[in-house]
Amino acid sequence: MDYVNAPGRNHLFVPGPVNIPDQVIRAMSRNNEDYRSPAIPALTKTLLEDVKKIFKTTTGTPFLIPTTGTGAWESALTNTLSPGDRIVSFVIGQFSLLWIDQQQRLKFNVDVVESEWGRGADLDVLESKLASDSAHTIKAICIVHNETATGVTNNLAKVRQILDAYQHPALLLVDGVSSICALDFRMDEWGVDVAITGSQKALSLPTGIGFVVASPKAIEASKSAKSLRVFFDWSDYLKFYKMGTYWPYTPSIQLLYGLRAALDLIFEEGLENIIERHARLGKATRLAVEAWGLKNCTQEEEWFSDTVTAVVVPPYIDGAEIVRRGWKRYNLSLGLGLNKVAGKVFRIGHLGNLNELQLLGCLAGVEMILKDVGYPVKLGSGVAAASAYLQNNIPLIPSRI
Repeated sequence: MDYVNAPGRNHLFVPGPVNIPDQVIRAMSRNNEDYRSPAIPALTKTLLEDVKKIFKTTTGTPFLIPTTGTGAWESALTNTLSPGDRIVSFVIGQFSLLWIDQQQRLKFNVDVVESEWGRGADLDVLESKLASDSAHTIKAICIVHNETATGVTNNLAKVRQILDAYQHPALLLVDGVSSICALDFRMDEWGVDVAITGSQKALSLPTGIGFVVASPKAIEASKSAKSLRVFFDWSDYLKFYKMGTYWPYTPSIQLLYGLRAALDLIFEEGLENIIERHARLGKATRLAVEAWGLKNCTQEEEWFSDTVTAVVVPPYIDGAEIVRRGWKRYNLSLGLGLNKVAGKVFRIGHLGNLNELQLLGCLAGVEMILKDVGYPVKLGSGVAAASAYLQNNIPLIPSRI
């Protein structure tokens, strides 16, 4: 029984988990099956090949692990590195901070590069560290592509350019949890060695699959990595890949069928069209924030995220109260400010199975909430700014032309 029922649909605008398409929900509404039957390996084979497409890799090896993004982090680290290995990792918000905490607890030697929250990774510091590391003691660069706590997107192409400029062999490990399949991500072109994402983000599935894709270089590194791993060990998967059965332990049958439906929808819309749709949603949201007279937590345009916008509130307003009021009065779910920006921002997630009219409904709700909490917003101002932009930029729906 739903003890918090409300009329209509919940307007879900947190930066994950996101709205699940009806087609995916229907695909998952099925009984269990024997995963050792011929059907599930055949399904899995197609899923592995198609997952490579959304990471934009032809050479990577994908792993579909029954876990969250946190488990995918651990899999990426423990399969490629040994305790004591030196890592350069960037703090730009809560989730990069949590990944660094994991790296330290796994006994890696972490060079932490800190930036003010709202700014991107300090790549000048990275360049300095690589320039002075002629002995190649740095074994990996760990970076969050899109930091959902602050709405900051890092420039991965530049990270690769810096590594190549110094001919440095360090592995490039990327958290793409809130970017892959929504923002431009090019695993092969950018020389990413391990990339991860989670099913509950842009793929628009329930939580439960951690996607890890490893380059040939990362697979080779896994053969000598000394970190203890069991559940997340790639070698177990690779053994079953060779056998053609694919699964070292029981997968979620329902999530596999849901993933098949989700990938079909992605390919029907087109990955580049999806990236463009997210760019429109991000731009429209930022225009609304500007019209409200509020500021984006992200300090420079080069770092603007197209999957989440963190909105800075005036000192006399508690960002958490905006989130509470949205849920209690308008059935609107917004993201809280986390850690250093707790109470100072609220977050609007605009990723996954989402269109422009849904976003406008969210923006209208935010305006009413701002009025409720005493901010002198002009009702309709943000919606008008976003609408004017979207009306001039929304293409026809390809399947309906």
